[in-house]
Amino acid sequence: MSIQVYNTLTRQKEVFEPIKKGEVKMYVCGPTVYNYIHIGNARPIIVFDTVRRYFEYRGYNVKFVSNFTDVDDKLIRVANELKMTVPEVADRFIKAYKEDTSALGVTEADVHPRVTENMPEIISLIETLVAKDFAYESNGDVYYRTRKFKTYGQLAQQSLHDLKVGARVEADEAKQDPLDFVLWKAAKPDEISWTSPWGEGRPGWHIECSAMAEKYLGKTIDIHAGGQDLTFPHHENEIAQSEAAHDQTFARYWMHNGYMNIDDEKMSKSVGNFITVHDMLKTHDPIVFRFFMLSVHYRNPINYSPSLLEDAKSGLERLQTAYFNLKHRLSVALENEPVDADEWYEQLNDVQRDFEHEMDDDFNTANAITTLYDLAKRANIYIAKDQVGFGVLEAFMHAFEKYFAILGLTLEVQHTISDNHLSDEAIEALIEERDTARKERDFERSDEIRDLFKEQNITLEDTPQGTRWKRG
Repeated sequence: MSIQVYNTLTRQKEVFEPIKKGEVKMYVCGPTVYNYIHIGNARPIIVFDTVRRYFEYRGYNVKFVSNFTDVDDKLIRVANELKMTVPEVADRFIKAYKEDTSALGVTEADVHPRVTENMPEIISLIETLVAKDFAYESNGDVYYRTRKFKTYGQLAQQSLHDLKVGARVEADEAKQDPLDFVLWKAAKPDEISWTSPWGEGRPGWHIECSAMAEKYLGKTIDIHAGGQDLTFPHHENEIAQSEAAHDQTFARYWMHNGYMNIDDEKMSKSVGNFITVHDMLKTHDPIVFRFFMLSVHYRNPINYSPSLLEDAKSGLERLQTAYFNLKHRLSVALENEPVDADEWYEQLNDVQRDFEHEMDDDFNTANAITTLYDLAKRANIYIAKDQVGFGVLEAFMHAFEKYFAILGLTLEVQHTISDNHLSDEAIEALIEERDTARKERDFERSDEIRDLFKEQNITLEDTPQGTRWKRG
């Protein structure tokens, strides 16, 4: 099956056909680095990292670019508050970004361009738009003639009459039209600036991504992605700039992830439910958070709450424990495969077919995770057999490793060492593992699990009907 991508531009799923066979040129809008990223920012970072991983799994060579906006009004304000320079603020929060996203299992982009390092390309693109009369200078500012671009509004699927001037685009008497947006801002006193044909100043937000995408990926790219909130005006304006300048399609596929709510309310500083990744990682396992993010299809809204994160933890533990139990059974596996080995290899093929089917369908990680629960169920049935083959066990383990790598997850079973609170599923899985260890006279592992339960104040009672447990 071919990979199907939901294209925001057409509002439908389309078969992915790259510009160049076997390659994917992908640009994802990155953060404005004036603070720590919040958990809403983390969603596109995790989602499109996973999209990249899946393309690579399917054999594509992915060129992945994600920018840092390291100069804008917010950075200037924070720099003044902290008595730092704008570059110092940017460096501080780029470092924090890389630490936080690394903890979330995110692979670094092939290129992380910074606005301040690409000023010649930005100025050149603005010059092209001015030369083609798609832009004009006014008192040191440069504005884009929005109405001149005939298909403006195509991404938002609204007419010019319906569209409102978006974020970061303020009404200004210097504009010839209220819908025109800024490409270059004249410098204010004591403000960081660069020399341009229109005087000292700095770029507007939208032109930056157009210039950097072109520089590192070309005038037409395969995929442009980001959060749903960027659809308009940011991505709409990028299309207008790039396509007016070069008379060719800017991006063939536009991908946008849905919003994040906290306890069923939109995340907002004003209501006090704003959570940074930096703070969240102090109390939660980052890989559990990643698993939680992938448990909902990327285009759907996702609701964050402690109870839902706990559910995600239980689900991840269930998969990790199944893998650990497979690994444990290797010590007593038969080198010669039992007669039913082919049947189990076929079951693994079924899981792979189902996993790929779901991921091919617009990267449906939620349904793909469901196939991993099926994999865990089959694995648990297999290891419960009296005789198991080394080859089949390794094949099951390889399947877990392969799918976890695609999703950017880790297989370490944290609760086998220590945990503040074992889920019911984790307890049941460990009891099953303890029973197997005792049967196989692996008393060292049996005692380790017993000691873990003791630490967690969990009491076990062995009965003819099986092992019962209770907390406290």
